[in-house]
Amino acid sequence: MSVPTDPALPRWQFDLTWALVEYHLDRLDPADFLWEPAPLCWTMRVDPAGGWRPDWADTEPDPVPVPTVAWLTWHIGWWWSVAVDHLRQRPARERADVRWPGPGAATVSWLNALRAEWTEILDGLTEADLARPSAYPWPADAGLTAAHLVAWVNVELMKNGAEIGQLRLLRAAGG
Repeated sequence: MSVPTDPALPRWQFDLTWALVEYHLDRLDPADFLWEPAPLCWTMRVDPAGGWRPDWADTEPDPVPVPTVAWLTWHIGWWWSVAVDHLRQRPARERADVRWPGPGAATVSWLNALRAEWTEILDGLTEADLARPSAYPWPADAGLTAAHLVAWVNVELMKNGAEIGQLRLLRAAGG
């Protein structure tokens, strides 16, 4: 399977994806973050130390809980931080080490900071960088490259952004 290695294409795709995500992030109200649209939800909960911890299961439950905006924004921050670590070729953070800032502007700022770091990475990628093997988010023996990782970030961000947007719209509509 051949994967394009032109560094300009993933940057263009990311900018398009981010514009759609940003549309919803900019319109979030702090109360949107912890709104639970269904009885079975995954959200962020205050831990004994006063920080936030995500609901989590190592094996996806059946039925799958509906994530809140809070959980989705933490999830983006978690996988995106780890993607940054992989492309910067540094040890990847553990899930439990990725801290969610809380509902509201602090989380939007956190995601905007990740966006800035990501675009810096994208702007510095060469064809050789994109062709480098990558073991995230799949097993090391999958035979995939940094170009696959970059494309996956765009897809995952688009999916999570759409979920945030749908939750925001449902809450605004009185759902």
